[in-house]
Amino acid sequence: MRAAILQVPSVGMSTAKFDYYLRIAKSKGCKVVVLGEYLLNRFFKELETTPISMIKEQSDHHIKTLKALAKEYGVTIIAPLVVVKKKQAYKTIVRFSPTSLSYYYQQILINYKHWNEEKFFANETAPLKGPMIFSIDGFKCAVMAGFELHFDAFWQEVMAKNVDLVLLPTVSTFESHERWRELIKMRAFTNSCYIIRANRIGEFTQGQWSWNFYGDSLVANPDGAIENYLGNQEELLMIDLEKNAIKSARKSWGFKDALQKRQ
Repeated sequence: MRAAILQVPSVGMSTAKFDYYLRIAKSKGCKVVVLGEYLLNRFFKELETTPISMIKEQSDHHIKTLKALAKEYGVTIIAPLVVVKKKQAYKTIVRFSPTSLSYYYQQILINYKHWNEEKFFANETAPLKGPMIFSIDGFKCAVMAGFELHFDAFWQEVMAKNVDLVLLPTVSTFESHERWRELIKMRAFTNSCYIIRANRIGEFTQGQWSWNFYGDSLVANPDGAIENYLGNQEELLMIDLEKNAIKSARKSWGFKDALQKRQ
């Protein structure tokens, strides 16, 4: 299966960029395109001072646009989006397929003093559920938010459900480049799956804090190696994923077999 990562900065209300890149992805046979976090909406720190009506207007516009583009080009788009319901904002990831759309509400949100999504968004704090799982072109895919990468509970579900590919939109910044790479490689290796990480680019400054979104969107294979990656510029990366590579890794390392013997 061929997948793609679209690495861009925040796009505001513009839609021409998506049309351009999705047309290319379609022409090259891509089945799924992944976007980073806070591309369709302003960055979180900007959202804190944005009227809720403006957030809703922007999100509704992008839902309409991406729904139409997914249908027109016959591709599945994975896109983080802030959804507004009853004047409350929810952090979600939307799967736009050519025939339908599904929402995944992020379950664990960042809650640090300088970056407190948990306080701002109305997402429920509840016992954890599994990530969004769906199948496309013979691959079982899971969608989870970037921050959720850190928590073992989600990966237990990935292994239990024999997920082949994890789609991971992120908004990685500061000096976290190497840490994110090592975490992603480790998760891909121990779960014998591919991980596609889509990060955004651009910069936001507020007081003493400067958020530099450094890109480095990438694909990690089931052997825990980075197969391909982008720099810090606007680009489209297309990736060929091999089912045989997943089967080989699972047979060679047998991590799930070792657990099943002990259940």
